[in-house]
Amino acid sequence: MSSIATSVTRAEGFQAPGPGDFNLPPIGPDKTFEFLGQEMYLGVTKPMLQLVLVAGVVFVFFWAASRKRAMVPSRLQYVGEQGYGFVRNGMARDLIGSKDFLPFVPYLFSLFFFILLNNLLGVIPFFQFPTMSRIGFVYALALISWLVYIGVGIKKHGFLAWLKLMCVPSGVSPAMYPLLIPLEFMSNIIVRPVTLALRLFCNMFAGHMLLILFALGGEYLIMEMSLAYAPVGIVAWLLFGIVTVFEILVQVLQAYVFVLLNAMYIQGSLADEH
Repeated sequence: MSSIATSVTRAEGFQAPGPGDFNLPPIGPDKTFEFLGQEMYLGVTKPMLQLVLVAGVVFVFFWAASRKRAMVPSRLQYVGEQGYGFVRNGMARDLIGSKDFLPFVPYLFSLFFFILLNNLLGVIPFFQFPTMSRIGFVYALALISWLVYIGVGIKKHGFLAWLKLMCVPSGVSPAMYPLLIPLEFMSNIIVRPVTLALRLFCNMFAGHMLLILFALGGEYLIMEMSLAYAPVGIVAWLLFGIVTVFEILVQVLQAYVFVLLNAMYIQGSLADEH
């Protein structure tokens, strides 16, 4: 009985990861204030610095890759061209269409590599935090995408014609309009930026939570519990390695999906029929 009680006491000492682990403290001095009964702070945090760092890395890398262009490309130029061609041809041209895609390539190209590198920071030592697991950053990107999506449609069709295109499905009896128009308005104009943001955020949040759980749980079972729990801790660490590989795949995939949907939304906004 005493050994069981000791094990229970040790188990209760483990602090399971939760949403609070994503609320990183500010770096350096900060100011706190109260908002809606909650204590908030103003200050620079690690995810903020990661955003700036990734933006700088993306700019410097592709600037260096394109600075000395040659018919026989260097390794750096080759990598840069492959990355550019992947977004330009595989997403922008194929989805938006060869007639209208070119003006949107810089935006989609920058968006893809910005999100990709911020996602991959979740598995890179020292950083080990996916920037897009903070919902505010993701909503900001979704808002920009939403403004582009609406802006290009209004610019091409005019506001009323674009609104009709988005809200009134073709080939449907007018008797169905009272039911379908509100649904189309919510789906095509209101819900799209929300789902776009939540898809990226939830995947980054859940994946990082699993990594924290397996890493800290394995450490606790090996270091703090009795030797009988050590094999379970080793299994947890093995699962940490496996989940890390899958998390890398998810991080790349989510950056791809986010930009892919952006291209699809732009194409739908430019199309003459819905």
